[in-house]
Amino acid sequence: MHGTDFRRVLVFGASGLIGRHLILALLEAGAQVTAAVRSPESAARLKKWLDLHGAAPGIKTAIVDFGAPEILAGGPAAFADITEIHNCAGTYRFGMSAQEARSANVGIVEKLMDFAAALPELQRIVHISGYRVGGQDPSLAGWSQERRDRLYRTLGAYEASKVESDAVFQALGNERGIPWSILNPASVIGHSITGETDQHIGLASTIEQLWEGKTAALPAGDSTFLPVLTVDYMAAFMQAVAIAPEAIGTSYWLLDDATAPLGQLLASTGRHLGAKVPKLRLPVGLIKALPSWITKADPETLHFMSADRYPTGPAIEFANRHGLQMPDAGLSLERWADYLAAHRFGAAPADARRFVDVGGVKTFELGDREARKLIFPGLPVNADTWAGVAQGIGGRAVDLPGLGLSGGKGIADWDRWLAALLEGGPVDLIGHSIGAAAAVLAADQHPGKVRSLTLVAPFFLQGPADRTAKIQPLVRSYLRHASAARLSRQLTGSAASCAALATSASDLLRSSAAAAAAHLALASSGQWRGELREALDRYDGPLSVIWGTDDPLLPSAIEHLESRPEVELQALPSAGHHLQLTHEDALVDLLK
Repeated sequence: MHGTDFRRVLVFGASGLIGRHLILALLEAGAQVTAAVRSPESAARLKKWLDLHGAAPGIKTAIVDFGAPEILAGGPAAFADITEIHNCAGTYRFGMSAQEARSANVGIVEKLMDFAAALPELQRIVHISGYRVGGQDPSLAGWSQERRDRLYRTLGAYEASKVESDAVFQALGNERGIPWSILNPASVIGHSITGETDQHIGLASTIEQLWEGKTAALPAGDSTFLPVLTVDYMAAFMQAVAIAPEAIGTSYWLLDDATAPLGQLLASTGRHLGAKVPKLRLPVGLIKALPSWITKADPETLHFMSADRYPTGPAIEFANRHGLQMPDAGLSLERWADYLAAHRFGAAPADARRFVDVGGVKTFELGDREARKLIFPGLPVNADTWAGVAQGIGGRAVDLPGLGLSGGKGIADWDRWLAALLEGGPVDLIGHSIGAAAAVLAADQHPGKVRSLTLVAPFFLQGPADRTAKIQPLVRSYLRHASAARLSRQLTGSAASCAALATSASDLLRSSAAAAAAHLALASSGQWRGELREALDRYDGPLSVIWGTDDPLLPSAIEHLESRPEVELQALPSAGHHLQLTHEDALVDLLK
């Protein structure tokens, strides 16, 4: 076997979740890597991702076309120095036809083995199968059409295609004398430290339904076992297997035997996310018997709800021998779930989104994590509506406790939350509406930590709120059931901001309507408004106040502010209360 200095590795499926992390592990191990991707655009995205994750530049890329006579340009002769192949390619998707699934998974294996057989320096090919499909008998690889039809119908196209490809891979490897190893991973979740993932089917979609409050019941009992595996452990194991002589001709089941039973896993993950966990528990047999319009589950996923256990001994022994330590399943699941929720289960794919602990409050923020310009959004919107402004000024938008995606109880958390948030040096605070109140209190309580204060449409310097704002049950019901279009018309006078308010409507429906109603009720308090004006008067640092002419400040407030030194006043023509929605560019220019 060649040493690691001579590892020349070809990775198929390089741009996928596992492929990307595998490349990181291979580069760290000193291998030379060629990434086989489907398009130049995919190659560019992969290189950008690797750069963001600290990988040294220099990987090669090659365009793969599994439908062409030569899957890689130049054929095997152009890759004659390759010593190692990793196959992460294939299609993980439910709802495919049998023909589509077989072409995507079995067909790729057949063409890949044809290619591998012609590589003179090849020492190993590593293939990803699956924990429920691995261990097939290669002598049965030549399925009859009758058997194939039956299994694809019984198991579903995706799972059946993986069963068949497992047998075909072994059979072709044995027939052509190609040293092979197989990994049978469990449900692969995000990175054990960051939670990062871009895969949103399977268990992830189940957690999304729970998070959105669409789950009526959870599986009963302790027998249903849906094991998980973090992508970084998978990548580390995969790169180690490829150069281990004892791994030739061996299949390894990679999963965490300590994964909680499915019902417990979903309940604990739901509680961690602050979701409403249903109390109803149903036997798995009943869940499988119910129509999909009730369960909200793809029928193909129900095969994974099983009490089966798997032969993990060889993988555990290998890991111990090679110093690989599996991350804690419970903690990894929480980090993965946080990443999914922070990125709204793929609907908000931008990188700069995260949950952080601030004074014991689970807090959502977006933007540069080191930015010293902090934006506190107003009501009833969330930090997402300030994403463009945050990016434009190089700042962070932070959901207040109990609002948007943040946990906590609301204003009762502000004292300790603000103290913790302002640790680490002076900041420029930008507060909108109710966020302006938080910004003023932060400046009043921690003057040495606030470098400047900017108030956008501060409600306590405007006329009194509508009396109905005090009727919390009415406001709560309105907010909880308001569509994005309805919010847009209510907040801006038109439906033009409907798309920008979609996540705000979702947050209100899911969890924050009650907190938003409580905040609005308090904002209508004359006493609190007076206290906030007094706190603002005590602040003697740089102060800017921005508002729209259609949502004016009180003339007395303007007159008082004009009498103060170091105050800058800006009124945007034809703007209302939510300037970040209607006048984003102008607001960015002012805040810069």
